[in-house]
Amino acid sequence: MARSMWKGAISFGLVHIPVEMYPAASDQGLDLSMLDRRDFAPIGFKRYNKATGKEVSWDDIVKGYEYSDGEYVVLSDEDLRRANPEATQTIDIIAFVNAEQVPLIYYEQPYYLAPGKGGDKVYALLRETLRDVGKIGIANVVIRVKQHLAALVCVGDTIVLNTLRYPDEIRPTDELKIPAADSKAAQVTEKELQMARALVEGMSEKWKPQQYHDTYREDVMALIKKKIAANQTKTLTEPEPEEEKPAKSNVIDLVSLLQASLGKKPSKAAADDDDDDEPPPRKARKPSEDDEDTDKDTGNRPPPRARKAPSHAATHASAKRTSAGTTAAKSAATKTAAKTAAKKTAAKAAPKPAAKAAPARRRKAA
Repeated sequence: MARSMWKGAISFGLVHIPVEMYPAASDQGLDLSMLDRRDFAPIGFKRYNKATGKEVSWDDIVKGYEYSDGEYVVLSDEDLRRANPEATQTIDIIAFVNAEQVPLIYYEQPYYLAPGKGGDKVYALLRETLRDVGKIGIANVVIRVKQHLAALVCVGDTIVLNTLRYPDEIRPTDELKIPAADSKAAQVTEKELQMARALVEGMSEKWKPQQYHDTYREDVMALIKKKIAANQTKTLTEPEPEEEKPAKSNVIDLVSLLQASLGKKPSKAAADDDDDDEPPPRKARKPSEDDEDTDKDTGNRPPPRARKAPSHAATHASAKRTSAGTTAAKSAATKTAAKTAAKKTAAKAAPKPAAKAAPARRRKAA
């Protein structure tokens, strides 16, 4: 079991809850050592006396406050405790507030609080009260030599003390170039907002912390194993020369980016409304067997396939026949016009029906 780093009591009103504090987070980063690139020997740091230059062990180190140049007030751990025994041994709850009223930027470092000897019942009383009212406790606590503002939060069956930053520790955003809500350069269209909502909804899921892990650390460890297997443990990889990247435009087509994120192909006119889009032409339907039977019954046959272009000689002969036929047609047309000149009035009043002309053409063709 981990060793407690602080022992004291939670205090609110006249109630005291003996508790022990344990770290709630651990650093799982890469533990890299610094080496001398000339012989790859590890680099060490010494705690030395600046007056004599000799190394000093931890047992001979004490804390001190420099009140003037080169002059110090020595403070032991007991001195720091006696300065305010109640503050150093008590988590003093000063108020209860709604959790959503404390911005996340104020949260700093979590610690577990476990009940001390004889504190199970009062510990459970505070835990169930926090659950029932839906609030968190704001408290003062001294850890090591610094007083912290803290929040007591009920997480499952455990009370978690999360240290908070003071307001003067939060840097202002005045110097940052953050677009205002009414800025013309940052105005968002309704279409962009709808597509962004659709993207968020499509990526929404239940919180499952077990599925998240440090993939970068895994990649670095895989690279380490690869270099060990290739016997390249003392090989320094030099950076490759950077290629010149093409200049990027400052204009960002948000709709195209959102469409690509949603799995759609961005169009050239992505910003246009959907009403402007024309439907693609429908493909011609292939004739079925029923259609062919219907054509036979009604006499409507499908058009013949295109023939190959005739040769030059055939074209010349066809031109002669066409010329002769045209001359004969002109002579017949002149005679017909003379005969029908006297019957113009009757022809205007009663034109020939198309139904009778068709059989005559068929008989002539036969």
